[in-house]
Amino acid sequence: MTQPPPLLQAEALSKRYGRLSVLTGLDLRVEAGEALGIIGPNGAGKSTLLGLLSGAVRPTSGVLRYEGADITARPAQWRARHGFACSFQIPRPFGGMTVLENLLVAATFAGNQRGRSAREQALEAMLRSGLGAFANTPAGQLRLLDRKRLEVARGLAAAPRLLLLDEIAGGLTEAEVPELVELVRGVVASGVTVLWIEHVVHALTAVVSRLMCLTYGEVIAEGSPQEVLDSPRVRSVYLGLDPEETVEMDRHA
Repeated sequence: MTQPPPLLQAEALSKRYGRLSVLTGLDLRVEAGEALGIIGPNGAGKSTLLGLLSGAVRPTSGVLRYEGADITARPAQWRARHGFACSFQIPRPFGGMTVLENLLVAATFAGNQRGRSAREQALEAMLRSGLGAFANTPAGQLRLLDRKRLEVARGLAAAPRLLLLDEIAGGLTEAEVPELVELVRGVVASGVTVLWIEHVVHALTAVVSRLMCLTYGEVIAEGSPQEVLDSPRVRSVYLGLDPEETVEMDRHA
């Protein structure tokens, strides 16, 4: 029996700005229903990768496939209407609009719904994100954690197949991070494929089944979260430890 293609697949994806190479020949495979985490130091190319996947950035070379079809040239608007959604580190809701109104906008323009269907989709996203008590609250009045919830909910209101998360745990307190983790776990459990770029590593490892580490636009490790975090090269590049220090850490672990 022929195996179905992965939900998303990048082949030799590269991005250059003039002589500066940001991503170099990156291969990426994301299966339907999977939760993939991506880590890397600042400047590793993570945000550029997200832009390439969402359609906000065009690659210099390489191919991006969605369910086997070449979508490399498809713009962000097309991807939003065909199952892609993004949630970002810095929430930018319509501050003067209520939580529900923000979700109605997402359901209408990204989710391609109208009328009662759009409202039902918006309500479902709101309840799944734990924002039911804030339906009529202006988004600009929410605390940071609830603005983060709303950022995820706006993605869910589009009924996505693939949710791209860009450092959404950034800025939260240690006590708030588990609440956001539970929200993302629920998204994955519902069958939505998640690709999560994050600096708060313990949030990632609580959710994802596979981890990838980037540096200087290249993949240096990929595998289970434990395998990647135990890699001497990852610990050297990402944690700023030299090889001798990582050996010493292992000896005293």
